Amino acid sequence: MGLWGLLTWVSLLLLILALICFLIFCGYIKYIHMKYDHIPGPPRDSFLFGHSPTILKLMKENKVIYDKFLDWVKQYGPVIRINGLHHVMILSVSPETVKECLMSTKYKKDIFYEQMSNLFGVRFMGNGLLTDRDYVPWHKQRRIMDPAFSKTYLIGLMGPFNENAEHLMEKLSDKADGKQQVRMHDMMSRVTLDIIAKVAFGMEINSLEDEETPFPRAISAVMSGLVELRNPLKRYLPGNNKRIQNIRESIGLLRDTGRECIKRRQKAIDDGEDVPGDILTQILKGAALEEDCDPENLVDNFVTFFIAGQETTANQLSFAILELARNPQILEKVQAEVEDVIGSRRDLEYEDLGKLKYLSQVLKETLRLYPTAPGTSRAIDEDMVIEGVKIPAPASLMLNSYIMGRMEEYYEDPYTFNPERFAPDAPKPYFTYFPFSLGPRSCIGRVFAQMEAKVVMAKLLQRFDFTLVEGQSFKILDTGTLRPLDGVICTLRPRTSMK
Repeated sequence: MGLWGLLTWVSLLLLILALICFLIFCGYIKYIHMKYDHIPGPPRDSFLFGHSPTILKLMKENKVIYDKFLDWVKQYGPVIRINGLHHVMILSVSPETVKECLMSTKYKKDIFYEQMSNLFGVRFMGNGLLTDRDYVPWHKQRRIMDPAFSKTYLIGLMGPFNENAEHLMEKLSDKADGKQQVRMHDMMSRVTLDIIAKVAFGMEINSLEDEETPFPRAISAVMSGLVELRNPLKRYLPGNNKRIQNIRESIGLLRDTGRECIKRRQKAIDDGEDVPGDILTQILKGAALEEDCDPENLVDNFVTFFIAGQETTANQLSFAILELARNPQILEKVQAEVEDVIGSRRDLEYEDLGKLKYLSQVLKETLRLYPTAPGTSRAIDEDMVIEGVKIPAPASLMLNSYIMGRMEEYYEDPYTFNPERFAPDAPKPYFTYFPFSLGPRSCIGRVFAQMEAKVVMAKLLQRFDFTLVEGQSFKILDTGTLRPLDGVICTLRPRTSMK
């Protein structure tokens, strides 16, 4: 047999093997269909790809996939299945399921969180506090980090909160002529970046002054990379190599910054210098308790807090500005409260935060309509029944605050921005509102974030009137977290009482 004949036989054999593998894969998908098809849900777009074509089309059009999921819930009920290749995600909007799965330590985070550990072949959040799925090692990390979020320590952050927020007000004053267009999301992203860098890691980034700082772009790049996890085939598409390389380089920048920051702080500790009891110090204290701590685990938590502490608060502040500008009566009411509580004082005291009750309602209502982290997911390792529907194990269960926050079953006139929903005498949402998750694995930084948001918003409301520039879409951009698509472009004027 000649060389060409041998190559022909080898090619034919490979083709047969590929066909056999494909048929086995198709058989497995058929098995998955048989196992889960009793669960209500929309018809699949195709046998192989399930609902993926619909989801990918929505992503390509910059639409929020959770709006489509909400439509499906309205049509098919409170428990639906969503197919993608061989994987099935179960979406439940049952408050009792939220209570069961989030308030208990029985349920692990879903495997999606492992995908966040490494992004496009590069270590991203690794085994950090957000991504560690196993309760025991996670709880050990959480206990170590708790002192950095104690009430005593948080009260001590009022100085840096005020200082950085004041810097933002100074920058906005230069633009507050009623004519210059200000992209408020960009400004909020920069001030929250400066705050988390300073109070958590002792870093002076000063992104409000340095418009060339690479960190905002790096964070945006890696967040967009998280969205692409929904389309695992995208990395193989032609022309996407440059984008993937940018994401990898952005991760490299964040992790290299973390290593250098950790190295400097460790040296200060070794030299006997006084160091703050911040997040970075707690990360190192935790490492000191480990016999064989992997230095990269320290970097994991640096990246986790660096991104989470900046991204979500910036988005919440931006959406709050958007809704206040669209609702002048609410804006007037919250400005009156700010004027009553802090008057013309430059800095807020910790006690002031508790008095800003209506501002708290505004920020909570913002997170109802726009939960910047829209939901979470849990792994179901045992068969369970939700709303009369049997869920065979193993399964991935999605719980989504964005969807539940927009359901008429739980909120009257849900698309109307109404802070009175969170008035002290209003009925409390029953496991339908969880922008910071709930239970033992709720966000450790939720109090930190809301203190920071209150200080920034109070100063903004005290100093400026703001008006939305016409022509904006008010659409939402899904970058893993939710942010305003057009950036909340405003014109500003100094408030008369503050001139």
